[in-house]
Amino acid sequence: MTSIEAAERLAELANTLSSIETVLDIPAMRASIADLEEQASAPDLWDDQAKAQAVTSKLSFQLGDLRRVEGLRRRLDDVPILLELAEAEGDEASTAEAMKELDALKIAIDELEVRTLLSGEYDAREALVTIRSEAGGVDAADWAEMLLRMYTRYCERHGWPVDVYETSYAEEAGIKSATFAVKAPYAYGTLSVEQGTHRLVRISPFDNQGRRQTSFAGVEVIPVVEQAETADIPDDDLRVDVYRSSGPGGQGVNTTDSAVRLTHIPTGIVVSCQNERSQIQNKATAMVVLQAKLLEKQRQEDRAKMDALKGDNSGSWGNQMRSYVLHPYQMVKDLRTETETGNTSGVLDGEIDEFVESGIRWRKQQQTA
Repeated sequence: MTSIEAAERLAELANTLSSIETVLDIPAMRASIADLEEQASAPDLWDDQAKAQAVTSKLSFQLGDLRRVEGLRRRLDDVPILLELAEAEGDEASTAEAMKELDALKIAIDELEVRTLLSGEYDAREALVTIRSEAGGVDAADWAEMLLRMYTRYCERHGWPVDVYETSYAEEAGIKSATFAVKAPYAYGTLSVEQGTHRLVRISPFDNQGRRQTSFAGVEVIPVVEQAETADIPDDDLRVDVYRSSGPGGQGVNTTDSAVRLTHIPTGIVVSCQNERSQIQNKATAMVVLQAKLLEKQRQEDRAKMDALKGDNSGSWGNQMRSYVLHPYQMVKDLRTETETGNTSGVLDGEIDEFVESGIRWRKQQQTA
């Protein structure tokens, strides 16, 4: 690469980073961090644990964003100096190192640019994710459990805490459904592009004739409701059932009727929680999930009304969104973005960043269009 081409790449990256800094509003971010640090230092902060966790989580996330931007800016400012020194000394190894840094910077800045696309009303929220087995029998139940592992591994890679609220195990293998919370800012905006039907094609491990099987699992992603949005649900609208937790568990998990199932009678929405030992704790957690589902139902109804007014009869973009083929060849392909890879084992181990990022960019293009 010539010095002119390197300068052009530097200018392009500098412009992109400047745009990111503008969108993120760095001065406002610094002011917000100062305010959060003041709140975090209050002696009575942990009197309200939910508020304390929200403050410390938001502070940690914003500090991470600020350090990330500042670090990229420093690295970008250092590259011209490295190139100038390498050129003056005729050091090809140093020039190659500077070019390698340019490549790394492009990847890092592109990743950060995706973060700026999360500007929806609820994108900054934590996420509630539900995975359900669909068509395909025992293979579908096994596939749902594979997806649960894929997403929890993805969250682990990003350092996002995951709290599994409820798991309904299938009789032979796998799960009927599972609901978990991803407790990180922008988890909803990031993971909402994963919503839809995921299709798996493989040789069934449950077929003694070794035949190929196609199975399906659905992923639902909704934002966590903030306290100000919660509404009182009349007792007459709610049916509460308690039962014994099922599936793998430690001491005491399966020995008491601590699991709670809530049914919202007017809408028919059913939620369960069995991850806590206490019935009271399980009921409180189930109420959080129910409130989120009721908010999402209201959002969908409002959106349907607007679509009807606009004459929009298109189907949901989330349905049948990705195929995972393990036989007769290895490939994962997103049906919306055309993103694909042959590294199926990596994807199933949580390496889905490429799919998530392309999904976010695709969604932004659809919204703009």
